[in-house]
Amino acid sequence: MRRALPKLAALSVLTAGAVLFSGGTALADTPVDEPDSFTSMFTVMATPDTVIGNNGQPAPGQPGATGTFNYRINSDEDVICYDLTLNGITGEYQSPARTATHIHEAAEGAAGPPRIAFPNPEGEGDTRTSSGCLQGPFTTGVMANGQDTGTGFTVRQIEENPSAFFGDTHTADYTAGAVRGQLMPVPMGGVETGAGGSDETAPAALGAGALVAAAAAGAFALRRRASRS
Repeated sequence: MRRALPKLAALSVLTAGAVLFSGGTALADTPVDEPDSFTSMFTVMATPDTVIGNNGQPAPGQPGATGTFNYRINSDEDVICYDLTLNGITGEYQSPARTATHIHEAAEGAAGPPRIAFPNPEGEGDTRTSSGCLQGPFTTGVMANGQDTGTGFTVRQIEENPSAFFGDTHTADYTAGAVRGQLMPVPMGGVETGAGGSDETAPAALGAGALVAAAAAGAFALRRRASRS
């Protein structure tokens, strides 16, 4: 049974190409309003030590940098909402795609093509953020076998096998990826969704990244209630 999730501001996702190309602040696919409900939710804890180059070999990410990417999906409408936060990322973005922040299709330890390109996180100082919702059909600007790597891709494919996808971001100094992390499902019985599990059992069911996403959901829900009072 589908549950409506609390509306968090959206965290975005990141790329892994190695061809040099400027990936400024171009928008990704059709921006849309947040839907009333979601069919799934995922989080990514991105670090520099898991980056893989296009040759399938480990590549250095940016030391000390991290990324937290939260995604909420409505696969009935082919919509993905994102909340992205990067910490310690420096320099300009750079990627062969339209933006330098993506979800790629590849298992842990492997390279793979971008499927969704997100607006690059921006901000002053050490932290960069990006949020919003996008609706397919998706395009990335990367061509393979004569077509865009987003062609025919739907967010339902993420739901079917989330561990086969990762989020990352690219910069001019770290073209293979500054940080990267695999998608992890967040149970739909998270904060204020009304689905199963008690306070005692939730921490055991959620990984560290999922707990971050659930906490963020609660924080935004509280803000929303406060603004209405």
